[in-house]
Amino acid sequence: MTGLLDGKRLLITGLITDQSLAFGVAKLAQEQGAEVVLTGFGRMSLVNRIAARLPKPAPVVELDVTDQEQLDSLAERVREHVPALDGVLHSIANAPQSCLGGGFMTAPWEDVAKALHVSTFSFKSLAVACLPLMESGGAIVGMDFDASQAWPVYDWMGVSKAGLESVTRYMARDLGPKGIRVNLVAAGPVRTMAAKSIPGFEQFETAWAERAPLGWSLTDSTPVAKAVTMLLSDWFPATTGEIVHVDGGFHAVGVKAAEA
Repeated sequence: MTGLLDGKRLLITGLITDQSLAFGVAKLAQEQGAEVVLTGFGRMSLVNRIAARLPKPAPVVELDVTDQEQLDSLAERVREHVPALDGVLHSIANAPQSCLGGGFMTAPWEDVAKALHVSTFSFKSLAVACLPLMESGGAIVGMDFDASQAWPVYDWMGVSKAGLESVTRYMARDLGPKGIRVNLVAAGPVRTMAAKSIPGFEQFETAWAERAPLGWSLTDSTPVAKAVTMLLSDWFPATTGEIVHVDGGFHAVGVKAAEA
């Protein structure tokens, strides 16, 4: 039985713990036949230990998406493990605490700039760094949180995600002629380390439990991983600039109807 990603070579960023969305994607991608290279930032010894929990050994390359030297050398360092890439997952976002938890009107520009650099501009930066490895085309997927409305406590991260959605459309425009598809997966809330660092995150948990028509698990990243895997596969050959919602249908409803 063949896998959905047989023969694909993927770069998956944003691995921190085995609760990370990136870990769920890497695990499923390997199970579907992909060869995976991971990136980590900061505590590389921890990242390597988490990577060892995958079904197959996967090399880890250090990457700070705000470090131009590391971006410039990324293709060369990835080539030590695979000759080319067919797909890339951008699962990276970060904002100083001043930009979250109700500090929208008081966050200083220096902190907002950091949030935008890591969470928005880095999508383009990562794509440029990977282009030398994607001469045969492929897919780039980013992790989103629906930015079509304002959320409690999400503040400048919400603005960063709105920027990410716009960046995706422009990247789709510019990379389409190179045979590269660019899409986002707008996931519902999952209790990752990043999510738990957001003050007031429990407000999202309550809302999703009450409103998502299909229901929603805060601890199961499988639905998100399946969507990313599909977008990285050959099964969406004519889809680009799209935002795929994987949120139990939350985005589509206002107030949940009373049960009959």
